[in-house]
Amino acid sequence: MDLFTQNTVKNAPLYERMRPNTLEEFIGQEHVVGKNSLLWRAIKSDMLGSCIFWGPPGTGKTTLANIITKSTGSNFVKLNAVSSGVGDAKKVIDTARTDFQLYGRKTYLLLDECHRWSKAQSDSVLAAIEEGCIIFIGSTTENPYMSMTPAIVSRCRIFEFKPLTEQNIISALERAVSDAEKGLGKMNVVLTDEAKQHYAWASAGDLRKALDALELGAKTTPIDKDGKIVIDKTVAEQSIQVRALSVDENIYYDMLSAFCKSLRGSDAEAALFWSNRLIEAGCDPLIIARRLIAHSSEDVGMADSNALLLATCALISLKNLGLPEGNLALSHAIIYTCEAPKSNSVVVAMNMAQNDAKNTHNDAVPNHLKNHPTQGNTQKYKYPHDFGGYVYQQYMPKGLEDRVYYKPSNNGREKGLVRKKVWKK
Repeated sequence: MDLFTQNTVKNAPLYERMRPNTLEEFIGQEHVVGKNSLLWRAIKSDMLGSCIFWGPPGTGKTTLANIITKSTGSNFVKLNAVSSGVGDAKKVIDTARTDFQLYGRKTYLLLDECHRWSKAQSDSVLAAIEEGCIIFIGSTTENPYMSMTPAIVSRCRIFEFKPLTEQNIISALERAVSDAEKGLGKMNVVLTDEAKQHYAWASAGDLRKALDALELGAKTTPIDKDGKIVIDKTVAEQSIQVRALSVDENIYYDMLSAFCKSLRGSDAEAALFWSNRLIEAGCDPLIIARRLIAHSSEDVGMADSNALLLATCALISLKNLGLPEGNLALSHAIIYTCEAPKSNSVVVAMNMAQNDAKNTHNDAVPNHLKNHPTQGNTQKYKYPHDFGGYVYQQYMPKGLEDRVYYKPSNNGREKGLVRKKVWKK
């Protein structure tokens, strides 16, 4: 390693320096890469096929991809979808195809932010993936089924990464504090248990965020008379910019539960109290707004759909205004949701549909609904507007024609609602 490389590594952020280099060092995602799992065995045997790692930031997607490249004898090329184009991909493919044909050596193509590639960019690697000269590994924070072209998704195995647990975060923090070579071991940092817990909670499963905050705290905290850098809860709050809850974890979740049940129970005073108590305790108000959005559909639903609109507006207001002004819109939406008529018909319908979607195997699309109907079928698609806006025809797969998921309640705007699907019978 030359002097330039040594300085680059030395001055890299703590998160970069602490990246695991082996599967044994990798933290979290046991459901994906636990010992003897499919992915673990594939990496160990250098038999991994094209795949996409999908999940929140700081959960190990890029780290695992780097581990894969270090454990294989194949070529490795890394691109970022934001800065690369079709020309870059073609250069990689041409070299990979030559190496594959002459030496039988495959090339791993690691593409960060892979959802940012256009259809043309994605299509440019399809042939190489099918030939086997390119093994594609994409990492993305966006749902690949929605954000990427189906052609490339169908050729990859999708692995979903979850936010790291608080214990995962704490283990990584302890390793960073004790590691004298790559971490903060030479700085004599003392990390209190309260600080660990706060970093683990406030980072919300994002290890990058936790380690960045730890490094900031260590570099800005004065050395005490014993020659130690003590990072306590106060330093942790300041370095990660999230105030610690003034209640313990169990009470926090109890309060959040009380808020949700107060919404369902139409008690505006109680819902307002618990929301403000949570905010005073240090809870991110966006968490409250997100719960409000969920309950506006779960507990109010079709009885008054304006509740969902106001809850969504409250979230946008909080993001743009912050506190205290954003709390006005949040309180407005809370009161509206509490006072609105209640119906759980939406969540009941959703659960029934999800159950059928998981358990129905013969779900062929009826011919008249297909994008390109097959020949010889006499049943034609009926355009509803030619029949005054509604005409009955089969929309469900065979065997589910008579399913009724949505059953209106007798409350609010649902009262007296006659469903067309039921009316036709």
